[in-house]
Amino acid sequence: MTNFYDVIIIGAGVVGNAIARELSRFDIKAAVIERELDVGGGTSSRNSGVVHSGIHYKPGTLRAKLNVQGNAMMGNLCKELKVKIEYLGKLTVAQDETDVETLHSLKAQGDANGVPGLAILNKQQMEKLQPGIGGIMALHSPSTGIICPYGLTIALAENACANGVHFYLGQEVTAISRTEKGFEVKTTSGERFESRVLINSAGLYSDAICRMLGIDEYRIYPCRGEYLILDKRLAGTLSLLVYPAPHKGGAGLGIHLTNTVDGNILIGPSNEYVDEADDYACTAEILSLLKKEGHDLLPGISAADFIRNFSGLRAKQAPPSEGGFRDFVIESRKDIPGFINLVGIESPGLTSAPAIGLMVRDMVEKLLPLPFKASFIAEREGRAGFFYELSPEERADLVAENPDYGEVVCRCEQITRKEVLDAIQNPLGVKTINGIKYRSRAMMGRCQGGFCLPRIVQILEKEFGYKPEDYLLQHAHSPLFAGRVR
Repeated sequence: MTNFYDVIIIGAGVVGNAIARELSRFDIKAAVIERELDVGGGTSSRNSGVVHSGIHYKPGTLRAKLNVQGNAMMGNLCKELKVKIEYLGKLTVAQDETDVETLHSLKAQGDANGVPGLAILNKQQMEKLQPGIGGIMALHSPSTGIICPYGLTIALAENACANGVHFYLGQEVTAISRTEKGFEVKTTSGERFESRVLINSAGLYSDAICRMLGIDEYRIYPCRGEYLILDKRLAGTLSLLVYPAPHKGGAGLGIHLTNTVDGNILIGPSNEYVDEADDYACTAEILSLLKKEGHDLLPGISAADFIRNFSGLRAKQAPPSEGGFRDFVIESRKDIPGFINLVGIESPGLTSAPAIGLMVRDMVEKLLPLPFKASFIAEREGRAGFFYELSPEERADLVAENPDYGEVVCRCEQITRKEVLDAIQNPLGVKTINGIKYRSRAMMGRCQGGFCLPRIVQILEKEFGYKPEDYLLQHAHSPLFAGRVR
């Protein structure tokens, strides 16, 4: 069987879903093909969740332009999709005179990029914004924000789905060939797809998709960054984000402290080039380094405050011998008409995603007509925020309406049975444990699922008929259970 579409997007990360959501405004047939069993399973759910201001990128580059444009778009987008966002601001801190020179360079670069409100602060001014902060000077960027990265990725996908985009999850692309009308795509499921326009948004695997079409000029070098998550006991310790002044040639922006919209603080990321695009290992060496850096930046941390670690991968075009950053590749190939190619979309890809969606939409419009769809729904269905964030009166009304709101399944995060059920019955049909976790925040608290995971397993068994072999953590080959025991 062959599925015919006007546009097919390969990759359901935040960028692929932003493109899908933008194209869902038009009366065309569009689909997204994703190798994982859920959207945002790679880089898009494994990062700091920072909405960057645009100070770090060379004026005139796509990274700089799309970063600033995406930052300006993000507030309204999150309002429509009911996604939390907070513009806290950021201090980039200098420890010595060399770092001070870096701050002035960053400010000049940010000013040239159109970043609003940048200011160099002395020690006294820094202390007013963040008491107890180290360093001798800082660059303040008030337009820096924080967002839930997987929350945004899921919201974009679900809204695109509600507007008619088809999602094919758990299907890895194995071959692409050109046809008279466009492209034929084959996947591990055995299904065949045809489209007039094909968009490569495969992130860490974007170079592999290029090679399927005979494009050999790009290579992705995965670069791993490890993080530590701190307990919510420290919520409010940081009033804004705190970064060190970056060092020339570094693969990232250095280990820093980052607030999250849900109250935790992240320490990280490290920078280490790895060989495989799925190497999400966490190492004892980096764990010790992050703990030390965390204590240096936030002396009030205790050993009991570290509740989890994780890692993410950057899709870098710059090899280890070069370091630093290369500009985004976003091109409509003249040698392969109908192929729109995105390569090396690392940070600030999350911030840039809405602007990339617009840019790619304009490219698609030059390849096929995009008539507006009168039925487009801009706002995502559902309620913004979580049950525990509501007023006592609002919670009482919901419990009276549906008793499942009155049963707490996750004690740490105060997540109710109704919220878990909503996560299980999501519009994309995702049924993995991590899919439930990312949609409900159950299993994200201090006990990391020790209390709520058995209860979620019971819900899946009793309400949805799950058998032991049906429980998958994230991938098709990540079973939660080996079988039943007496």
